[in-house]
Amino acid sequence: MALDSTLRLLTKASGLSITDLATAIPRAGVNTVSAWLRGDKTPGRDQLDALAKAFGMPAGALLAELADALDPARTQGEHELLAAYRLLDTRQQDALLEVARGLAGNARPRPRPRPRPAQPRAATSRPAKSRPAK
Repeated sequence: MALDSTLRLLTKASGLSITDLATAIPRAGVNTVSAWLRGDKTPGRDQLDALAKAFGMPAGALLAELADALDPARTQGEHELLAAYRLLDTRQQDALLEVARGLAGNARPRPRPRPRPAQPRAATSRPAKSRPAK
């Protein structure tokens, strides 16, 4: 998830306003905090530390989000694909991975379904054979 999305979610979950955050962050006004939440600007290291403290979380968690967002090895398409992947449920993620592997030429065979345990057969009542009288 992009840092701005993470910051918006944390702001909403914590119940803090933009003004509350601006007050808690050194060298950050309301306009700066708003720009972070829109993704127009990125907070610096000291500001990330102060944000993490305001949200009551380790700074490393926000730094990991920032590193993920700024990874130069990823293209915009990769960022979009990852964002879409994270919105899917587990079944959909598995299906998407299977398609991607197939397109890349290294598809793994599907795991075979486990055999179902044998169901005990219900006793069937057969009519008794009558013996002819002697």
